[in-house]
Amino acid sequence: MAAVPASVLALAPRMTDWRQRIHAWPELGFEEERTSALVAEVLRGLGLEVHTGLGGTGVVAVVDSGKPGMSIGLRADMDALPMDEHNELPYRSQRPGVAHTCGHDGHTAALLGTAEHLVANPPASGRVVLIFQPAEEGGRGAIKMVEDGLFERWPCDEVYAFHNMPALPGGQASVRTGATLQSLAVFEVAIEGVGGHAAAPHRATDPLQVAARLAVEISAIVGRHIDPMEAALINVGSLQAGTTHNIIPANASLSGTIRSLSKEVHEELLKRLRALCEGYAQMYGCSIDLQIPHSCPPCVNAPEQAALAAQAMGDVLGAENVKTDMRAYPFSDDFSYMLEQWPGAYLFLGMDSAMCHHPTFRFDDQLLPVAAAVFDRIVRLRLG
Repeated sequence: MAAVPASVLALAPRMTDWRQRIHAWPELGFEEERTSALVAEVLRGLGLEVHTGLGGTGVVAVVDSGKPGMSIGLRADMDALPMDEHNELPYRSQRPGVAHTCGHDGHTAALLGTAEHLVANPPASGRVVLIFQPAEEGGRGAIKMVEDGLFERWPCDEVYAFHNMPALPGGQASVRTGATLQSLAVFEVAIEGVGGHAAAPHRATDPLQVAARLAVEISAIVGRHIDPMEAALINVGSLQAGTTHNIIPANASLSGTIRSLSKEVHEELLKRLRALCEGYAQMYGCSIDLQIPHSCPPCVNAPEQAALAAQAMGDVLGAENVKTDMRAYPFSDDFSYMLEQWPGAYLFLGMDSAMCHHPTFRFDDQLLPVAAAVFDRIVRLRLG
């Protein structure tokens, strides 16, 4: 298996056990009580001082060499998804409607393995901040931890995170300089009009018509207001209104997502969306309320740290298996908030599975020692 150190390979059974225990009892964002308790138990068992409750259910511990040097942050996400799992496994999800179908259980187990290896083999200098984050899946767990004083209490010179990537074959990896994941904004539009009889539309203010026209105009923002050389996407995913054929409803709603590879484009998309909602409210005499319940900027890798991550992955998997020229992925991750605080890199480790968020997604436990070895190698390259 690649160039994974024997001392890391020896931890594979423990990492697998942790991963499968977490997998069997998945928890949604900010509900990771059982998961964070397991993480804290393992870290305390290693003799580390453990800090809990960061950003809700987040956990932080530090491996300190006791000598001056850089501070390296390593992050793993802990939350599951609100969906059923369709795998027949002895450790399949025991919670209907909740499943680890994105692999965060593997990310958490790999960072726990990294922690155990670092405690047994401390870096020559500096310290490593181990960050176990809640609520990555739309819950803004990263910014909650930041707002809760994460980096005031444990400043970092650099931060790193990885994600399993079924779009890459097993044994391959990728990292790139610059934007590597798109920004994300979830928008929800509530329209309040005046209901009435379908035979007397002049006595009503039809929110359904407003919602339909607004959906078309929202979808046209990218084509008319964004430089065609820029990556940008708006998707209207739902439109709800009405109960039957001859009633003009009093309310309608629609929702969707905005994505881009540029923070400036992201802000322009939101600006145009707000303007559309305000304009339609005035034009049709209805009330339109726009909410953005979730938003995060694109993940942008710093050049030096992306190169370091590529070197670390090459040392473990072989340089020929590390892609540094791949296009950015259309997904998002709120690790971007941490990358706004400190330079760092978000990297991907290939894995043979159905795609993330699919009910038959299955994390490959053979990736655990690889991920831990990559994390460990990043630390060695920086701290010795």
